Amino acid sequence: MDVRLAGRDVSVWTAGGIFSPGRVDLGTQVLLRTVPPAPAHGHLLDLGCGWGPVALTLALESPEAHVWAVDVNARALDLLRRSARDLGLANVSAVTPDEVPQDVLFAAVWSNPPIRVGKDALHAMLTRWLPRLDDGADAHLVVQRNLGADSLQRWIASELAMPVTKVASAKGFRVLRVTH
Repeated sequence: MDVRLAGRDVSVWTAGGIFSPGRVDLGTQVLLRTVPPAPAHGHLLDLGCGWGPVALTLALESPEAHVWAVDVNARALDLLRRSARDLGLANVSAVTPDEVPQDVLFAAVWSNPPIRVGKDALHAMLTRWLPRLDDGADAHLVVQRNLGADSLQRWIASELAMPVTKVASAKGFRVLRVTH
């Protein structure tokens, strides 16, 4: 499939059974339009990467950084690896959560998290990854308003005790910035 990522027209691998196989979904579009520039160096995380529009954008924008694209779906990870290879992006590691070394801290996290996995699974995922932001680093999460963006914002602030603000709102989506 041909898409525009990081201001470039690129060809990527997608397949049925993977989230938004025919296009960059609206939430991800909102996220990518509203996040600040990606850090040039360090470890960057796309949490719940799917076929990889966020991870590929991070890798294209920050070729000196190491992008960790994390998902539990082996097919999605395979598609992302193929796309990264075809685009010459050697700075992408498409891996399962347990394949990321425990000592890695992230200069940025960009995510369209899988909200539909349910609150317990989502909260466990965010509890695992958001505290791994490096000091002063931010995570940007896009969440549909009617799928609990406001309650998630309150939960992060109270349960993770991390500053969280709504930095953008468009087309029914909220972009939350979480600071470490």
